[in-house]
Amino acid sequence: MRGIIPAILGPQSRLGAWGDEMPAWMPDAVKGADAVVLLVLDGLGWDQLDDHRAIAPTLASMQGQAIHTVAPTTTATALTSITTGLTPGEHGLVGYRMMLGGEVLNVLRWAVGDQQVRRSHPPRDVQTFVPFMGDEIPVVAQGELQNSPFSEAHLRGCRPVGWRAPSSIAVEAAAQVTAGERFVYCYYNGIDKIAHERGFGAFYDAELRYSDRLVADLLETLPAGTALLVTADHGQVDVGDQIIHPTDELLRMVTQQSGEGRFRWFHCAAADVDDLAAAAADEIGDTGWVVTKEQMLDDHWFGPTVSPPIQRRLGDVALVASSDVSYFDPADSGPFELVCRHGSLTSAEVNVPLLGLLAE
Repeated sequence: MRGIIPAILGPQSRLGAWGDEMPAWMPDAVKGADAVVLLVLDGLGWDQLDDHRAIAPTLASMQGQAIHTVAPTTTATALTSITTGLTPGEHGLVGYRMMLGGEVLNVLRWAVGDQQVRRSHPPRDVQTFVPFMGDEIPVVAQGELQNSPFSEAHLRGCRPVGWRAPSSIAVEAAAQVTAGERFVYCYYNGIDKIAHERGFGAFYDAELRYSDRLVADLLETLPAGTALLVTADHGQVDVGDQIIHPTDELLRMVTQQSGEGRFRWFHCAAADVDDLAAAAADEIGDTGWVVTKEQMLDDHWFGPTVSPPIQRRLGDVALVASSDVSYFDPADSGPFELVCRHGSLTSAEVNVPLLGLLAE
């Protein structure tokens, strides 16, 4: 997934054409295309799409395959890997809620608790790499997101093209290509929002039909010869009310929590890591994997390179859900209980589509 942008904006694009040197996993629609539009449908896992092909006929007709997203399977981390082409261990946004200077930063809100910390933790200092290989790319996304701290962290240097209604995405993308842009990045988060709030069912089906219509509108509106690529940052798991509350005995060994429900980090004193991991495995081992930070680093969960400053953003012991559950943290809450969640490394969360079709 993080290889999409380097493949499109690498040396071959600067020569004026995308050719046979494209990686094998890239849809053939890109080869010889006059321009490429990449649409990221937040929250659309491959398993979800595969189970709902009958109500997503346009997406089902596109050529492509499942690819893997990054760990953890969460928006802040995955979108930054898409735009920068880097592993989480390189770009450093290693979770939805990560440790930064002794505080737990909510990366999407760029807040500690209820307090936004843009001044004390400048986004450009926290994530130092420019996106899109330094090119000034038009980004078609919600207008209200344009000036957010997270946008500054993973989209700075781009040219924002804000929309107020999703129906404008196809119009704006087509206008950019018509004006001569060879690559346009589009983002839509409707699937993720509905899955979180409503779960899978009638509301989700309605949103997937709507998103499929958006893809059809793009194919109908884009100039002939433009390749449309569709991918996602992560999939979803319906956990419902299957919320696991760690016991007080276990939490007495924990100094802080970070991460999110399906990839929950425990922080503790260095001397307590092994004891905490053993106790956590005894308590929740039937619902998830208990993995220490050192094990993850050894196994390259976040890529082969994780510098010491980035390592300090991780916890010490992680609860990574293998079943359809979420691990409770009272500090990790929002305006409503989430029905679908993500973050872990199950097939439903890790596998995302990479689909392509040439506009005619």
